[in-house]
Amino acid sequence: MPKHELDAYDRRILEALQKNGRLTNVELAEQIGLSPSPCLRRVRMMEEAGVIQGYEARLDPHEVGLGLTVFVGVKVERHHERDAEQFRHEVSALPEVVAAHLVSGESDFLLQVVVPDLRGYEHFLLRTLLKLPGVKDIRSNFAIQTVKPRSPLPLDHLAK
Repeated sequence: MPKHELDAYDRRILEALQKNGRLTNVELAEQIGLSPSPCLRRVRMMEEAGVIQGYEARLDPHEVGLGLTVFVGVKVERHHERDAEQFRHEVSALPEVVAAHLVSGESDFLLQVVVPDLRGYEHFLLRTLLKLPGVKDIRSNFAIQTVKPRSPLPLDHLAK
């Protein structure tokens, strides 16, 4: 269940901005069928509510020299919650970690790591990841090919 009440116009705004965050307010308003003032008001309300968290450019990792994506399962010691919290804090600060999730199953955390190559991952693993507090075990899975890159969130469940 969504935390915020979103109507059909809000949904169309979100769908349009996910496809192209560079739309001007006038272009966005025209695309969704509202006049510019109410459209801007809705966008600002969703930004303030945290529904829209920001705008960014999507980069091709290969084009910027980050040719290796690794999904890393990390098991941490559960003896001290303080250590687990420190692990979360430190992982969040690592630029190579582009996504981190607390998960169920064999691992406690699943990290998505991007590095230039295998040597870069070796360096990251040995000099950074294995030195984080509470790390007990690490399992690495190397992406061979990205079949579906990050895409817009599905919003069909918001339809009323």
